[in-house]
Amino acid sequence: MKNSMVDLSALRFNQICILSLVLLGFVLNQPALPAGVALVLLAGSIMPELALFKLIYRHVIKPLGLMRPHTVIESPAPHEFAQMLGGTVLAVGSGILFSGHGVAGWSVAWCVVFLAAANLFFGFCAGCFVYYQLGRFGVPGFHPRSSEE
Repeated sequence: MKNSMVDLSALRFNQICILSLVLLGFVLNQPALPAGVALVLLAGSIMPELALFKLIYRHVIKPLGLMRPHTVIESPAPHEFAQMLGGTVLAVGSGILFSGHGVAGWSVAWCVVFLAAANLFFGFCAGCFVYYQLGRFGVPGFHPRSSEE
């Protein structure tokens, strides 16, 4: 697994955006907000140059000094997988919301809220955990946590 520089502050900003927008969508009962977050996460997973929250961090938040970079050497793959997983779950939740099943749809969206909060406040990335477990069980394309990380 290839290690490179990962800016943990960019990941934190991503979590802040996810939490803020999905919670705002819940408070306003606007399913378009979690659907939009799902779109941003999935688009950024498929084409990193479309990762809107990372672009805002890189071109607005960081230059204004609102957050300072915190770079570490590690593989970005688990974080990218976590983003795709979160985007997929939000897309499913949004689909349920748009089909008229509010309680079920918001329940699915709240799973992403709780997991994003766990990452933001406690440093536990559930998607990264799943990635490493898949690697540990030998699923092709996934790598177990190395002793270097």
